[in-house]
Amino acid sequence: MKVLVDVNLSPEWCDYLRASGIEAIHWSTVGALTASDEEIMRFARENGYIVFTHDLDFSTLLALTGDDGPSVVQMRTQDVMAATHHERVTRLLRHYAEKLSAGAILTIDDVRQRVRILPIRRALSIDTGEGSEAKD
Repeated sequence: MKVLVDVNLSPEWCDYLRASGIEAIHWSTVGALTASDEEIMRFARENGYIVFTHDLDFSTLLALTGDDGPSVVQMRTQDVMAATHHERVTRLLRHYAEKLSAGAILTIDDVRQRVRILPIRRALSIDTGEGSEAKD
């Protein structure tokens, strides 16, 4: 498993992930700090990385494009310090390794985690006669 840590997370994440046996690089070591999300996603896809971020824009890009990768892990916590969360993140990366290698979004918040398999299909609106409901 290879993880590309986004610039909105500390490079310390790389140290913790590597110490747990996960290959990790910080975007600042391979690209411009001003790079677009699309550029970061392209690099991750072309080089087999999972994007690890605190930014919702990456999952939005995947939803809008319908792409099946790269996988994204998003931290949705106020405290994003590696020292606080590295054990849980490492455990979840290993637990969901198969899904992440196939294409998924893993969202981690303070109390739970959610996985969404890629590609994300846009909801279709279906008229049921009593309003509308969304179906995948």
